[in-house]
Amino acid sequence: MPSNSTKILLLITLVSGMLVSVSSNSWLGAWMGLEINLMSFIPLMSNVKNMYNTEASLKYFIVQVLASATLLFMVVMKTLTEDLFSLESNSYTPMIICTPLLLKSGAAPLHWWFPGVMEGLSWENCALLMTIQKIAPLMLMSYLIEMSMFTLSIIMMSTIVGAIGGLNQTSMRKILTYSSINHTGWMLIALATSENLWLVYFLIYVMLALTVVSAIKLSGVSFINQTMMTNKESTLIKFMMFTSLLSLGGLPPFLGFMPKWIVIQVMIINNMTSLAVIMVVTSLITLYYYLKISYSSFMILNTEPKWNTKSQKNSTAKNISAMTLSSISLTGMLACTIITNIN
Repeated sequence: MPSNSTKILLLITLVSGMLVSVSSNSWLGAWMGLEINLMSFIPLMSNVKNMYNTEASLKYFIVQVLASATLLFMVVMKTLTEDLFSLESNSYTPMIICTPLLLKSGAAPLHWWFPGVMEGLSWENCALLMTIQKIAPLMLMSYLIEMSMFTLSIIMMSTIVGAIGGLNQTSMRKILTYSSINHTGWMLIALATSENLWLVYFLIYVMLALTVVSAIKLSGVSFINQTMMTNKESTLIKFMMFTSLLSLGGLPPFLGFMPKWIVIQVMIINNMTSLAVIMVVTSLITLYYYLKISYSSFMILNTEPKWNTKSQKNSTAKNISAMTLSSISLTGMLACTIITNIN
């Protein structure tokens, strides 16, 4: 919890803007909620002392304003050209209204701003951008989304771009960004089939993303090659970080596999086997670059520099929270299986 009162106020208005957008019964109210959310997040992002933070906040502001203006223009155009309550009369209506919302949530091919913005943010803001900032656009898309060629192409592009884009990255922030783009594709297919399924997937994704970010922040790692040079005393933090990454990738013993398993089952029931195969293969590619990070740190006999003698100065509360989250990630799948079999 931030100690700064301004940050607490901005976080409250950030969440309230998201709630206004989700609970609104008109598109104008939803747009207002998105704007409140944006105006709360920009001051959280920007930092006068850090040039990268300022640049990232400016990029994010321009992209989000473009998306909000496009959304408002599309909604007003639809209400002027047609009857006020006939937004679903044409087949292209979901497409033109979902496009700015896809830009807001960072789905491919409208993801071009996402890696650049994430690279300039602190880990707390990265966690906010990957989790809370996706709720309102995805929830608004649930009102209009339907299984069409447009939706299927967005889902396929998100999963493929998210998988291939992370292969040649060395920055941990960019790897998490492309992982988030891949997960957005999974969330969109869950959203198109069932809202309850999307809710389960999103809640587990939020927990896993928070676990990964808290573990990486404790280790102080920003790039892949730094994982080999982290302190030998922080073996537990290393273990938490990599098991959380593998869980986020969807490795079967961990909790991250469960929502993907459910989504795959629903897709096979709905005769979308070919799309399910593509999504599983792309998920395996994301798992490959997580394993690549883990392997380079754990398996290779690495050397530790002489100046890396001090232990990590971390507060006990942060250690406990990261350990709790990672233990849920490790044992969550087992617990869910036991509960299901008992019932």
